[in-house]
Amino acid sequence: MSDILLKIEGLRARVEDKEILKGIDLTIRKGEIHAVMGPNGAGKSTLSSVLTGKDKYEVTDGKIEFMGKDLLALSPEERAWAGIFMSFQYPVEIPGVTITNFMKTAINSRREAEGLEPMKAGEFLKLMKEKMAFVKMKPEFAKREVNVGFSGGEKKRNEIFQMAMLDPTLSILDETDSGLDVDALRIVSEGVNALRTPEKASIIITHYQRLLEYIVPDVVHVLKDGRIVKTAGAELVNIIEEQGYDAF
Repeated sequence: MSDILLKIEGLRARVEDKEILKGIDLTIRKGEIHAVMGPNGAGKSTLSSVLTGKDKYEVTDGKIEFMGKDLLALSPEERAWAGIFMSFQYPVEIPGVTITNFMKTAINSRREAEGLEPMKAGEFLKLMKEKMAFVKMKPEFAKREVNVGFSGGEKKRNEIFQMAMLDPTLSILDETDSGLDVDALRIVSEGVNALRTPEKASIIITHYQRLLEYIVPDVVHVLKDGRIVKTAGAELVNIIEEQGYDAF
C-alpha cells in the first residue's frame, strides 16, 4: 500500500477572473509535516481553501488525490468525513451553539458517514474531558458558545481541541499562529506535536519562522505568485529568515 496521503499535480485555480494558483505540484506522505511559506498574496490560503472545497475557488486544471481518491469530486463535507481538517486564520463565532453540541454534531456526522452508530453520551463526555485537558482548556469552556467572546489564543486553542476530538488524517493549519502570544503558541504547538503519528500528516501555512521553532517540519515549500519555487528540508526556514522571500 502506498504511503502517499495527498498528491497534487498541475493544480491551477482562480477566484472570479483572477488566477491565483498557477501549477502546483505537491506530494505529502504519511507521518510528514509540510510547511508552506510565502509572502502575502502568494496563494497559500487559496491552496488550503481548494483542498477543503470552498466554493468560490474554481479549479481550472490539475488533479488532487487524497488517500487514492479524487478529492475534487468530493463535497466539503465529504472531505471532512474522509479525514481532512483545517484550522482557520480567523475562526468564526457561532452564537447559540455550545462547544459540546458543536463537537457532538461533528463527530456523529462523521460516524454516520462511516456507517457507525452515534457515540454514546458517556463515551463522548469522557473523550471531551480528556481532549480538553490535553490542550489545557478549562472544563467550563464546554458550555460556552463556539468562539463567542473568546480571545485570539482561546479561539486557536479551541481549534486544536477540535482537531484532537476529530483525529483527522490530514490537518491543515492556515496561519494558525496569527495573533498568538508566546504561551498560546506553545500550547497550540504542543497539541499539534502530540497528535502527530506515523499514519497522519499536517500542512502548516505560515508567514513566520516562530511557529516552526516549535513544530519542526520535514519539508518546507516556498510559494510565490501561485507557484512553488523552492522545496527543501527544515533548514530552508533559516534561509528565509535571513534572506527573505526575494532570495527565491
